[in-house]
Amino acid sequence: MPLPPFLTKLEKLSLLSEEEKISLKSVTDKFVFRLNDYYLHLIDWSNPADPLRKIVIPSPEELEEYGRWDASDEDKNYVAKGCQHKYATTALLIVSEVCGAYCRFCFRKRLFRSDVHESHSDASEGIEYIRNKPEINNVLLTGGDSLILATPKLAWIIEQLRTIPHVKIIRLGSKLPAFNPMRIYEDQELLDLLKQHSTEQHRIYVMAHFNHPRELTIESMRAIQSLHNAGVIVVNQTPILKGVNDNPSVLAELLDRLSWAGVTPYYFFVNRPVAGNKSFVLSLERVYNIVEDAKAKTSGLGKRVKLVMSHTSGKIEILAVENGKAYLKYHQSRDGNYGKMMILDCPEDAAWFDDLPGNTLHWDMPT
Repeated sequence: MPLPPFLTKLEKLSLLSEEEKISLKSVTDKFVFRLNDYYLHLIDWSNPADPLRKIVIPSPEELEEYGRWDASDEDKNYVAKGCQHKYATTALLIVSEVCGAYCRFCFRKRLFRSDVHESHSDASEGIEYIRNKPEINNVLLTGGDSLILATPKLAWIIEQLRTIPHVKIIRLGSKLPAFNPMRIYEDQELLDLLKQHSTEQHRIYVMAHFNHPRELTIESMRAIQSLHNAGVIVVNQTPILKGVNDNPSVLAELLDRLSWAGVTPYYFFVNRPVAGNKSFVLSLERVYNIVEDAKAKTSGLGKRVKLVMSHTSGKIEILAVENGKAYLKYHQSRDGNYGKMMILDCPEDAAWFDDLPGNTLHWDMPT
């Protein structure tokens, strides 16, 4: 299977000026850079503010003090090597610390540091944990990017999970439908594997990450159709990002085109306060208004999307922000507070749950 050429050294990117390369060296010394030839050619290089460029090309703003490496305290959720179990019915297997290309806003950028070892290529310990937890009915393979794994390695993990009767759903978290769609539709071994193990009662889902409608290319649409033909359900999730998709018309186009392609708009995320992400941050009020304006432009199929924050304490749905108040509820909860309603003061500059006065009354910090 041919792969698009990759760039891992910014100085070899001829489309940047020498001055840009020099100014960005300190960024790439701290945060990994990786880009493939396919996605490179989707960028409008005549526009310094091109949204696809902002997704993958480093910025000096990444060095501004903001956030922390693990904004959702995922390190508190590990129960076995490479296995997180935060919510009762769902387990995560962190099976890859590599992506096809690294999004500058990635909330797991800590995985790409040499001193972090949360990902494990040997998933056997995590699989054994899942085998002994009958309440777990769905497993998310993530990282990094689950589809960056070689197909034989992915096959071993999926086949092992399919020997566990209570695991009904396997989810594959991946940006590759947008970054490297050829990896999907040109790999018949992968498609055969997915078709074999995505059945009426034991479905495989691909959790895609299309952040902007321009990523929905002819090649991406072909990858989506190949997954559909293999019996895979494709859904999409994206954070709302300043300078990328913080425009209601852009977001509405994304919702429409996903729906037309048979891809369920699943989650819009509030961007997590992760180190290096300051340039992508919007206030909660701004995010909510953008999303509501976008939903007003699309059909009921597009309106299925939920706006959430993946916080330490759970997945918090934003129901409304108006008149200085945030109306929230727990869509998922580490402590079992599913559906719990919260009405909190919402300062104009609040960008995260922790920025809302009184938030700590509704959750306990994990130990």
